[in-house]
Amino acid sequence: MWIRTHSSLWMLGGFILILYLGHLYICAMVVVIQILMASELFQLRRRVHEDKQLPGFWLINWYFFFTAMLYVYGRILSQHLVNTVTSDQFFYRLVNSLIKYHMVICYFLYIAGMVWFILTLKKKMYKYQFGQYAWTHMILIVVFTQSSFTVANIFEGIFWFVLPAFLIATNDVAAYFFGFFFGRTPLIKLSPKKTWEGFIGGSVATVVSAFLLANILGQFQWLTCPRKDLSTGWLHCDPGPLFKPEYYFFPIWLPEWIPWKGVSVLPVQWHALCLGLFASIIAPFGGFFASGLKRAFKIKDFGDSIPGHGGFTDRMDCQMVMAIFAYIYFQSFVLPQTNSVEMILDQIVRNLSFEEQERLYMMLGQIFKGQQFVHP
Repeated sequence: MWIRTHSSLWMLGGFILILYLGHLYICAMVVVIQILMASELFQLRRRVHEDKQLPGFWLINWYFFFTAMLYVYGRILSQHLVNTVTSDQFFYRLVNSLIKYHMVICYFLYIAGMVWFILTLKKKMYKYQFGQYAWTHMILIVVFTQSSFTVANIFEGIFWFVLPAFLIATNDVAAYFFGFFFGRTPLIKLSPKKTWEGFIGGSVATVVSAFLLANILGQFQWLTCPRKDLSTGWLHCDPGPLFKPEYYFFPIWLPEWIPWKGVSVLPVQWHALCLGLFASIIAPFGGFFASGLKRAFKIKDFGDSIPGHGGFTDRMDCQMVMAIFAYIYFQSFVLPQTNSVEMILDQIVRNLSFEEQERLYMMLGQIFKGQQFVHP
């Protein structure tokens, strides 16, 4: 318990420091964690005898991993990269071309990897090699793709990364303590130590924490402002209606001796309740999935990178499920559904050549001049 607590405090301190440094540093942390998780999972399927007969075969796993990273992060960060290099015409044209042909480049990189794999096939090793090929793609789909949505959440505002992450941690801790002190009824056979008392107690604590924590985090612009480029400067923005308090009056039939007449609530707190429900009811099944996987491989932990906790995959199993839900929820229920300036600019950059963009700029200038003439 002391080792687990000590390493948890170190992780918490490092996490807070990286949050202070900003969006790019948080993204770098996510990428490092993804690489460490992939390393742990690749190691599960390796066999020393077979690997000796296939020197360099393990490189194919990492080739597909980094190809997937180029594709996913290229899609997520393309507009941010354009906004960063807009002032330099050479880099703007270069980035514009890379974005336009990004999908083609990634596709042929993948095809090259598949050809490489086929050329390495060796007699009597087919089953092992195709097993590794399938295992690599399972990792990319189940682990890498889901966790990559974390980066998209970060650039919408650190708030949308911190809140889901803290809710998973809160649910883990609360479920542990409720289960330790009150647990009597087993919850699921995959995890014999999990109890219904811990599950229900953790759920209630997580939902309440979500409502309160959203109010605290919503007070800081550094957490609520979206990042539109890849710079590292301090952010200032209009927090938007989600982070502007609304006052709710208490019913008039309440006793007069109550000193408060109402309560101030940020609209984002209602969204936080939905995130809290998911983090406490659905996200734990990511942990159950990981437990089943460990039982299949007859291991206790995925690794030993974190003293007292196991590997990074052991800590991130529920976070992966939560990350993709937070992204989908934000895009579906929080982000305005109208076409924003950023969305239109993204379409312009992807679909128009530099000369066509210059022509569009001149046409818009003429329109604005005509409007100024009509409405002086």
